[in-house]
Amino acid sequence: MNKSSPLYIATLCSIVSLGVTAETVVPLQGQSPQTIQQDISECQAQAGNTSSTSTTGSQSGGRARGAVAGAAAGATVAGVRGRQHEEVYDRLDDDLKQEYRQNQARDAAVAGAVVGGSRQRQERRQDRRTAEQSTAASSSAYTNCLQQRGYQVTP
Repeated sequence: MNKSSPLYIATLCSIVSLGVTAETVVPLQGQSPQTIQQDISECQAQAGNTSSTSTTGSQSGGRARGAVAGAAAGATVAGVRGRQHEEVYDRLDDDLKQEYRQNQARDAAVAGAVVGGSRQRQERRQDRRTAEQSTAASSSAYTNCLQQRGYQVTP
């Protein structure tokens, strides 16, 4: 392939500008190198605009937030249970009451951390699926744009 041929320039432009996906762009209507570069650039911009989606991204700290929420819930549950059984609870030493509340809070914090971690993993999987769909849509839009302008695009 001659380094000044439109096919070489189109291939070089598509490989350099797309980065991850190396595609060959073949001009079918004798487009000049400048036209090829301009068409590739315009189609990339168009593909970027059509596939722009708002992804929030996974937030970090899912386990920690779950543990904090679980600890608060555990302490609340311990207080409620204590009030339900006031006659027994009132006879306990304050240190035992405190230990009971701490144990309940700790157990609930562990459960909350597990639930928080699970939710975080689910969010990350969904974010990956969304990103893959966005990439596929962008690639399809790019290919369609170039095909409409008289190019053959091959992976």
